[in-house]
Amino acid sequence: MKRLILLHCFLMIGSYTFSQSISFDFRERLNGKSIYRNGYIDQPYVVVLNTKEWLCVFTTGAGAEGSGGQHIVSSVSHDKGNTWSKPVSIEESSAESASWAIPYKTHFGRVYVFYNYNGDKIHRLNSIENIREDMLGWYCFKYSDDQGATWSKRYRLPIRTTLVDRKNDWAGKVQILWGIGKPIQVGQKGMMLAFTKLGKYLQEEGEGWFMRCDNINSERDPEKLHWNNLPEGDQGLRNPDFGSVQEEQNIVELSNGTLYCMYRTGMGHPAESYSYDGGKTWTTPQIPTYYTGELIKHPRACPRIFKTKNGKYLFWHHVNGGTTYENRNPAWISGGIEKNGKIIWSQPEILFYTPDLLKERMSYPDLIEQDGRYWITETNKEQALSHEIDSAFFNRLWNQLNIREISTKGIALNVTGDNLINKEFKLLSIQEPSKGEGFTVNLVANIKKLKEGEVIFENRDAGKGFWLEMSANNAVKFTMTDGVKTSSWTSDTGVVKLFGSTEISLIVDYRSKVISYVINGKFNDGGKERVFGWGQLDNTMNAIGTNKIKIGDLANGGDLSAKNSVKAFRFYNRPLTISECIGNYRQNH
Repeated sequence: MKRLILLHCFLMIGSYTFSQSISFDFRERLNGKSIYRNGYIDQPYVVVLNTKEWLCVFTTGAGAEGSGGQHIVSSVSHDKGNTWSKPVSIEESSAESASWAIPYKTHFGRVYVFYNYNGDKIHRLNSIENIREDMLGWYCFKYSDDQGATWSKRYRLPIRTTLVDRKNDWAGKVQILWGIGKPIQVGQKGMMLAFTKLGKYLQEEGEGWFMRCDNINSERDPEKLHWNNLPEGDQGLRNPDFGSVQEEQNIVELSNGTLYCMYRTGMGHPAESYSYDGGKTWTTPQIPTYYTGELIKHPRACPRIFKTKNGKYLFWHHVNGGTTYENRNPAWISGGIEKNGKIIWSQPEILFYTPDLLKERMSYPDLIEQDGRYWITETNKEQALSHEIDSAFFNRLWNQLNIREISTKGIALNVTGDNLINKEFKLLSIQEPSKGEGFTVNLVANIKKLKEGEVIFENRDAGKGFWLEMSANNAVKFTMTDGVKTSSWTSDTGVVKLFGSTEISLIVDYRSKVISYVINGKFNDGGKERVFGWGQLDNTMNAIGTNKIKIGDLANGGDLSAKNSVKAFRFYNRPLTISECIGNYRQNH
């Protein structure tokens, strides 16, 4: 019998005991600070004024989205989003909707707002009366030179009539369009904004378009602004193989002047494209990937990208392969860095969640960066909130490609040896899902033979507890029960290596109600087989199991030639981040 060598085995009894109080979680949506609440509020986008105050513009209305009376307003915060002034109307509520304001601050402090306006006063399509008209008509702008206290008259952008317009229900006499991405500075003096045109009412046959103005940061006369509608030619940005839904384009500029565009589709993935000539032409859109090569998943929801002052990037998405407007909870975020003229995206982390993962939705975020601090705004379309995010959270995402260290915070059990199978270890206690924060198990196993249902570890007692077992198709399955309520989730298939080392990180996050896996350094997102790679936990369970962890007897019925083994086992009394699990894996291997 091999001698078991315990390199270290310890219990944390200080600040990381299981009886600790639950800390503040910035990811909980309702921990944000309210900007505004109404029947409808969308796209709460912010610019930091020269006075250091925040000016937020948004679309609002007494009724639900598209029900009429939508208009755009502005509000100012003097205390970094803690309180907001009474909204000032940029466009008054009327029969003609004004919607989806996006702001831009010039070098000399003027704030422009670009938005949709039903200037053609269209309320009918054929025999249908009172149609939704908030995407019909003109793309307009106004400006303010007094920090949003007053706004100029309305100006109309010179949007070209192109093929997609001529194919629409009004044969190009009316355009169907809208935008969700804040304008960005391009070059030293220019500005560029992205928007969507549609070829069929209500939201079909979408494609991307851009307006570029190279003198907006120096010219004060709005009549003398030079507008260029891009791309050149009669067709916008789209991939003919990606179907009808190609919309909500938004852009950033790379350090070498290359433009990068991200937008949503109906395929369960977003799309990305590059322009190397200032937006005149674009590469054929492709599905973006994480740096590990996996296709990024995202439903028909806003895929916002941001460039930060340190020259790095952030990408808000929802990490599921849904094809509808649903499944916008949790909101996840990836960090991006430039490499060889491209943006390389990290594996994602949960940014925000609400307890009801299936019903609550959040979207249309904005990023505020001031004095080395970060805030994110977002909306559930009834209330807009702002949230301060610790810079360390984003730094972990940006450093994810290089992280290589064992996370030690919150370790309650850490054992290594030649083989830990059929061993039992004591913990102080196990948190109740209804009271605690969660836990993470990080183990390294050598699997020579798969046997479905064989237990890898467990803490079951009297029908209560949790366990991890082998599952079909080279997967593992986690189950937790209090004897009445049960939650379980299976990893992606094909992740367990045979005759090789497999490192499994199981993250059970009580607060976000998410069960997830990082296996061999890769976050499980469901692959091609499943819409979701993360599962939902019932966090109303009561006390579970025993305070002991037993590693299973993996001898496969005594067949020693196919004997499996566990070489390392760590139990954390908190849910680790995806980045921390990746760091553990790299350090172990």
